[in-house]
Amino acid sequence: MTQPPQQPPRPDEPSDTPPGAPNTPPAPPAGPPAGGFGAPQDPPPGGFGQPTPPPADPFGKQPQQPPAAPPQPPAAPQQPPAAPQGAPAGGYGTPPPPAPGSYPTPPAPQPNGYGYPQAPQPGYGYPQAPGQHGQPGMPQQPYGYPTQPMQPQYGAPQPGGNGGKKFSTQMQIIVAAAVAVVLIIGAGVIYSATSGDGGKDEASSSGSTGGEGKGGEGSGLAGGSEKVPANTKSKVAFQVPQPVVKDIVTVEGSWLTDKAYVKSGINEINGYDRDKGTKLWSFPLPGEVCTTSRHVSKDDKTAIVFQETKPTKENKYPSCNQVGVIDLAAGKLLWSKSVTSATGGDRPVTFDEVTLSGTTVAAGGTSGGAAFKLADGAELWKPKTGADGCYDRGYAGGEALAVVRKCGTYDSPQLTVQALNPTTGAPLSSYQMPAGVEYAHIISTKPLVVAADVGDTAGDGSGISDFFSIDAATGKLKVRIPADAEKYAGDCDSTEVEKCQNMAVGNNRLYLPTERHDGTSEYGDTNEVVAFDLDTGKLLGGRADAGDRHILTPLRMDGTSIIAYKEAPYDKGGQVVSIDGETFKQTTLMENPDDEAVRKAEKRFSIGSGAELLYSEGQLYMSAKSVHKPSTVTPDEKVYLVVAYGTG
Repeated sequence: MTQPPQQPPRPDEPSDTPPGAPNTPPAPPAGPPAGGFGAPQDPPPGGFGQPTPPPADPFGKQPQQPPAAPPQPPAAPQQPPAAPQGAPAGGYGTPPPPAPGSYPTPPAPQPNGYGYPQAPQPGYGYPQAPGQHGQPGMPQQPYGYPTQPMQPQYGAPQPGGNGGKKFSTQMQIIVAAAVAVVLIIGAGVIYSATSGDGGKDEASSSGSTGGEGKGGEGSGLAGGSEKVPANTKSKVAFQVPQPVVKDIVTVEGSWLTDKAYVKSGINEINGYDRDKGTKLWSFPLPGEVCTTSRHVSKDDKTAIVFQETKPTKENKYPSCNQVGVIDLAAGKLLWSKSVTSATGGDRPVTFDEVTLSGTTVAAGGTSGGAAFKLADGAELWKPKTGADGCYDRGYAGGEALAVVRKCGTYDSPQLTVQALNPTTGAPLSSYQMPAGVEYAHIISTKPLVVAADVGDTAGDGSGISDFFSIDAATGKLKVRIPADAEKYAGDCDSTEVEKCQNMAVGNNRLYLPTERHDGTSEYGDTNEVVAFDLDTGKLLGGRADAGDRHILTPLRMDGTSIIAYKEAPYDKGGQVVSIDGETFKQTTLMENPDDEAVRKAEKRFSIGSGAELLYSEGQLYMSAKSVHKPSTVTPDEKVYLVVAYGTG
């Protein structure tokens, strides 16, 4: 798993220590992170964000007036395009071919191949006797067989490497053996998904990449709202140039309503027409956006945290102490306020994250948590530290409200996950995380699923070594699911409670992508999406294969299906697919253009770099979470804050 680049900490914010512990503010950022954006184009006439009519090549030079006839697309390059400057490690490049003779002789496939966990030793969260509740099941067929034989696809590699974890020699042998068997037999082994509870989707996707879909159930694929467009071939609907800044600036947050695509800007929030990109409204904020909630209420309201003022010479890094609610339909800030701690004097509390559940807005951080009424900002509770030194580290929202409560000392923390009454904050149930967990991340509140790195055993910065399926009514552990960091590509922020991505929860299952690994093609990686049962912890028999030179990443649930983004090789545009949560059958919803300029812009918004991806009703919106000053290496390169695609 690859950890996306983190926003530099603000010096005024305390470290993740219990209240009262001494803090030493970190130094201000020395410069932009590696792999950043290049120079943006100047905003068009009419102000920042005002889109220009897209010509045939929407990423080419924008004329003042639309041309009489659209220009012909450029000829396909004779050589593979160079990797974009600042492409993230583990990006969209493909590795060079291995040295001759480097492939091992494949033995017979083993019954426990890639994608299936090894049987765990009896321990925490598992019964001592085999075959009882919570023990992982063993598949009938070895994992690693593609569902259909893959034909080799050749193409010149792009510099940069595959970026994912490489198989161990044993894993390479298993995959090679599986491919050999498939080619000999001439047919793939088809897996059928183990039947689950078949219930309705109870949770939205996890992670900021997915957002939350809109629409009723029962009208689309597998009970969801999404339908297959008449023409899945997309084109660029609009693009918003990256604004010019002199330092790193956070622009986290993007949401969808029936009429608008809403995106955070520089000290402002902007609403754009979903189809055309024309600006519908805009309102300023006193300071920079710090963090946002991905949840949206039924009446199109969401929550944000922002700085109390703009930077000055005397105060270069203002505090993130303002909690506010945005009306995404009306395009205005309904209310904003700060709070003080019950034991911290008059200084406003800073917050690291914010969420929304029902009519409650809850914000958390290293100084404790607070909650407000969504309608008017009335305080429901304030940050406080108990006699035992415990405090609310952060909340997760959606269909229910849950909290990670931190106790103990800095060197020996003790975390408790609680389901809360969203009106009073009273705990409905509690589950104590095992020793050795420094941070816990709530993937879903209904059902309650938590990810953690137990004893720092993940070893890759993903924040995940295990998942915990918890009964929210009783606080009892249903099952603990080991997630080998070298096999699975879920990812959680190192400290925040509700900032996980690359996974989805629905159908009483946890859907995870595997790490990218060698495919049957000479060049390029592939991966799969698999599912774990949240009652038994078993890895179910079905899977969705990305296909050679493609990488699948879940974005969110849609009914009982998963909406996923399919990263393409360097010479192709990406795709959006719907994966049936039971059969794992894939249905293509969108295919982006292969044009060089378009795909180059698309590949800048890699999921690995923490980009925000929202898909709904035949439209895909890709946006950055932060921007920084123009590149000195490629100062004339056009870089975008938002690129939108449509199939209409």
